Amino acid sequence: MVLPIAMEWRHLLFANWPVDPDVVATRLPAGLTVDTYDGRAWLSVVPYLNIDVRPRGVPGGVGFELPELNLRTYVTRDGEPGIYFFSLDAEGGLGVLGARLFHHLPYYYADIDMTVADGEIVFESDRRHPGAFPARFSGTYTPVGESFGPEPDSLAAFLTERYRYYTTGRDGAIRYADIDHEPWSLREASVTIETNTLFEANGFEPPAGSPICYYSHGVDITSSRNRRWR
Repeated sequence: MVLPIAMEWRHLLFANWPVDPDVVATRLPAGLTVDTYDGRAWLSVVPYLNIDVRPRGVPGGVGFELPELNLRTYVTRDGEPGIYFFSLDAEGGLGVLGARLFHHLPYYYADIDMTVADGEIVFESDRRHPGAFPARFSGTYTPVGESFGPEPDSLAAFLTERYRYYTTGRDGAIRYADIDHEPWSLREASVTIETNTLFEANGFEPPAGSPICYYSHGVDITSSRNRRWR
């Protein structure tokens, strides 16, 4: 049995593009349904720093650091909302291997450089995973304005307040894990994206228009073990 984990997510950008639901539906495994807001599906690019990753119950300060970049969408299974990841790029080789083998998540090894200075975050990722489609991201983001908690039924809540992820096992069966953390505190974000090939690497045409962006300083989270859907 894989142990549940604890970690701290820091300096997150949620960059969100609306797309036609059919665009997403064709890329989902059987058993998952596209979740929509005002009739639109959403694709989100999320860079952040994962710190102190460790088995749940182990005291903080002994875990490892894992800068990460993911492309995700929003789904339901039997009415239960969650996130589905198309890809997760991370710098830690052992962490990537463990997540692929034991948590059934589509992680890829990448060279990632993340700097935080004077409230500005610069994030650059270059996928180096053997045999994988190349994927690059380079961007800068800065929080602006006052912090706020997403209102229930708002778009911000739809895109951030998710407490489950879905994935598939090697046998194709739907699997999931539950995530526990405090509600998000968000801010608007000023964002400049120089390079982003995550969409093409995952079989999507790049969405038109500018993304809706939110920033969060982060939350401390715990995750259940990954298990097969009942």
